[in-house]
Amino acid sequence: MEEPGVWNDTRRAAALGKKLATLTEIISLWNNIADDAAALEHLIEDEQSDSTALDEMYTDLTKRFAAAELEALFTGDYDARNALVAIHAGTGGTDAMDWAEILVRMITRFCEQRGWKVVLMDVQHGHEAGIKSATFEVRGNYAYGYLKAESGVHRLVRISPFDAEKMRHTSFALVEVVPDLGDIEEVGIKPEELRIDVFRAGGKGGQSVNTTDSAVRITHLPTGIVVSCQNERSQLQNKETALRYLKSKLHVRRQEARASEKKELRGEYHEAAWGNQIRSYVLNPYRMVKDHRTQVETQDVQGVLDGDLMPFIESYLRNTVK
Repeated sequence: MEEPGVWNDTRRAAALGKKLATLTEIISLWNNIADDAAALEHLIEDEQSDSTALDEMYTDLTKRFAAAELEALFTGDYDARNALVAIHAGTGGTDAMDWAEILVRMITRFCEQRGWKVVLMDVQHGHEAGIKSATFEVRGNYAYGYLKAESGVHRLVRISPFDAEKMRHTSFALVEVVPDLGDIEEVGIKPEELRIDVFRAGGKGGQSVNTTDSAVRITHLPTGIVVSCQNERSQLQNKETALRYLKSKLHVRRQEARASEKKELRGEYHEAAWGNQIRSYVLNPYRMVKDHRTQVETQDVQGVLDGDLMPFIESYLRNTVK
């Protein structure tokens, strides 16, 4: 940042500034922990110190250390970046679409609890209930580092609220998580490789969002990747956001093609159906959520659906980061 002329390239300077802020925050975090640990050690040596206060300080310091230690596992090139999340209903009909909407709420609640901002980019509603798919951006430190643990097929077992006979149904939804790489320049896209469709934005909106063809859908013809955005009022803004998402997905796909392990960035694509799930959520005949990658499980199903994902994410990180 101190190099002469660094601001001649505003995009590079902005990226460097963001990285500097992140590193400064990490250093400050560990310095504060070290200072508080030294202060606690000094108080412990003082025989006049209140034991209850010492216990509270120790508990607080332990929690802060555990959180900082977890973030030290984020060694990937893109872990500190924002995340782009897409959720698609899989096998299970209306139940699967309802399940996809529940997953959107679950991940959104987790993000809100961490103070991250969630921006809905696109949603395709189901005919009867739920959603066919939804795409949203998550803005926050290490958003991708945390949320990449959610990438995969999620399986739900419950008494279907859409079955008049109250039978038990199994449904599936796919969660895709990619890092937001911004307007990455190294991913070149030729205009003739794109099919761009515009349509009228749906859902709630302001004065013009539902009365003009502002929503944009972009199809990358060579790969078949489809992205869309309808949250902005301007068609141009929606196009720019959709292109940014498309470039991130293409970059991840190309990285996977070159990587020795296909799961390094995004995880292997799996059909949202039997046998491919990373996690099962069972509401009947018993209540349990189990992650099949790490074997972590809990009976607090409602807590998980309300966004309590850290036990699963932490176990995933500790088991995958070498």
